[in-house]
Amino acid sequence: MARTIVFVNQKGGVGKTTTAINLGAYLARAGHRTLLVDFDPQANLTSGVGGKSGSRGIYEVISGKVGLTEVICTTKQSGLFLVPSSIDLSGATVELVDREDRNNFLKQALAGVQNEYEFILIDCPPSLGILTLNGLCAASEVLIPLQCEYFALEGLSLILQTIQLVQKGMNTKLRIAGILFTMYDSRTRLAQDVVSQVTAYFKEKVFSTIIPRNVRLSEAPSHGVPVCLYDAACVGARSYEKLAKEVVERG
Repeated sequence: MARTIVFVNQKGGVGKTTTAINLGAYLARAGHRTLLVDFDPQANLTSGVGGKSGSRGIYEVISGKVGLTEVICTTKQSGLFLVPSSIDLSGATVELVDREDRNNFLKQALAGVQNEYEFILIDCPPSLGILTLNGLCAASEVLIPLQCEYFALEGLSLILQTIQLVQKGMNTKLRIAGILFTMYDSRTRLAQDVVSQVTAYFKEKVFSTIIPRNVRLSEAPSHGVPVCLYDAACVGARSYEKLAKEVVERG
């Protein structure tokens, strides 16, 4: 049975998609067969690993046109597979809203491949709407990327409230895999304060790995590859390699 991890933060630009791509790549490099699921209509994860957002993907799966295995494709990283997304997925928020089982479409879609992968990583949109709820209901764990700035702290309580609601009624097996600090700049007092405050409160729920601001991390998606295939020696790559080891150990 795969460990299914969903990446959630209602704030955009916190490194959520970057984390999904590069954590998945390093898990695959360590020998863990990994599936990336792009559940965001922006399809940044799809393009970030060289996928084609115009091809059939997760929208066609949840709309019942094709099965999940028909849309899974390979990536340039051996052992790393992709379920692509497209702008069509934005229509799902309208189409699913009146369905009784609207929060379980992704869970049902992934049920048939749970034993084919060791890790399934789900990237959700920067919101707490129906697509993100589908991700939370389909997952066994939730990873929260947290940018090291003041407004990120304000949004964290809302994320946690949403997770608690899901745990109470929709997915009682969901647990928090951890909070991951991203875009860390050690030169700023604010970043240091955010890390200190969150770690003091959440203790063991915080990953010891911290992802720094790194230009090479930002450049890699434009080449359609994870950072390990773009510049494996950069500090961002080494950080995600460390995170992958930590995620495996926490399992």
